[in-house]
Amino acid sequence: MQAHQGHYIDGAWRPAASASASASGPGPGSGDVIEVVNPATEEVIATVPAGTAEDVDAAVAAARSAAGAWRATSRDERLAALTRLRDGLAAQQDEISATVLAELGSPLRLARALHSTVPVAVTTSVLEVLAEFPFQEKVGNSTVYLEPAGVVGAITPWNYPLHQIVAKVVPALAAGCPVVLKPAENTPLTAQLFAEIVHHAGLPAGTFNLVTGHGTVVGAALAEHEGVDVVSFTGSTAVGRRIGAAAGRGVKRVSLELGGKSANVILPGADLATAVKVGVGNAFLNAGQTCSAWTRMLVSEADYDEAVALAAKTAERYAPGDPANPSTRLGPLVSAVQRERVRDYIGTGIAEGARLVTGGADAPEGLDVGFYVRPTVFADVEPGMTIAQEEIFGPVLSIMRYRDKEHALEIANGTAYGLSGGVWAADPAEAAAFARQMEAGQVDINGGAFNPAAPFGGYKDSGVGRELGRFGLEEFLQTQSLQF
Repeated sequence: MQAHQGHYIDGAWRPAASASASASGPGPGSGDVIEVVNPATEEVIATVPAGTAEDVDAAVAAARSAAGAWRATSRDERLAALTRLRDGLAAQQDEISATVLAELGSPLRLARALHSTVPVAVTTSVLEVLAEFPFQEKVGNSTVYLEPAGVVGAITPWNYPLHQIVAKVVPALAAGCPVVLKPAENTPLTAQLFAEIVHHAGLPAGTFNLVTGHGTVVGAALAEHEGVDVVSFTGSTAVGRRIGAAAGRGVKRVSLELGGKSANVILPGADLATAVKVGVGNAFLNAGQTCSAWTRMLVSEADYDEAVALAAKTAERYAPGDPANPSTRLGPLVSAVQRERVRDYIGTGIAEGARLVTGGADAPEGLDVGFYVRPTVFADVEPGMTIAQEEIFGPVLSIMRYRDKEHALEIANGTAYGLSGGVWAADPAEAAAFARQMEAGQVDINGGAFNPAAPFGGYKDSGVGRELGRFGLEEFLQTQSLQF
């Protein structure tokens, strides 16, 4: 696994501006790099350039130079280029899995089943949308055209490093927009691998550009850049507010996919064993580092004790371990900072009076090396507790009791977030009726499967805008109408 010591700009790997400055003499920030750490071993496995505003300038200039020609491509030309990209992703799934395992700590089974396969499915979905998308329509005496919105600045997180890139970059390219990507500091190797696949797919120089670096430098420069027309960001709500403010000052279009504190509501009469089993798995997926995770399980008073016992038993199947072991379900968290954050939340939960059913803040037995956290289940969690209100981003589940449906809905909607959720009932229509009252952008009924063509995004502090399917493509289009 060899990292590029440069940025991918205008169709080639180019030395970072800081490296050029270092070659001509010492200067502030010259030669800066980001160390990529394996979360399971705590070893530095690679370094990548810590980009600067100058690198962003070069990438944006390349994108703007390519914008006219890419905008003018036909639907068929874009379909051909993006099909080659999709095929490249499919052909590189083994290397993608190995890279995500190494820099994110994703268990091998998850890296293969999710991190390398879902991006292929999402890209295929975008191709299907592009093939049929109506870029113009008649509205009365007007002809309305949907046009590329311009240069896109994409800022992606580390928890699903390839999926989040694909969910932004592929629809932007499909819309006719060139892209400058700034990936998360923790997982830049997956982004570099994506850039290689783009290159081999033969996309025109400048249509896709990659600058690695710190969010406070590269991310901020991208959000504020006068040459960027659209900013698409996925990450924490706190950072999203800053990105949105910076984009707003430049009157840019902005899409923000932010945090979540999703409720999994188990209604009386539902298949309790299945609902709890799937709910625990959802909360612990990707070591709990999922913005849409069902981190609050809401259970009726009559079913509560049984649900707690079932959750504790299910959690035992998620023993942390070496992500390279095919049997491991729960790997480490991405960094020491994230590990301490999650442990602090566990301590807060105990201090505020929640009942610790399993897990805890101590290091898992036999795992003194690596950023591991015990899979943790809390019971008797009250709606106002910190662990019931704030996004933890680790394998921590809060089980809460409700009196009736009205009380359950009050709890489910009682946070600042509104990204996702789940509802379980013996009658799917009953579950759907409850879900329609939830303040959430996406709700799964009785464990409904992920749909790459469905819109993904949230209400309230979970963000603005949508990704995936035609909804994701529309984020990168603007309208022009001609009246006759």
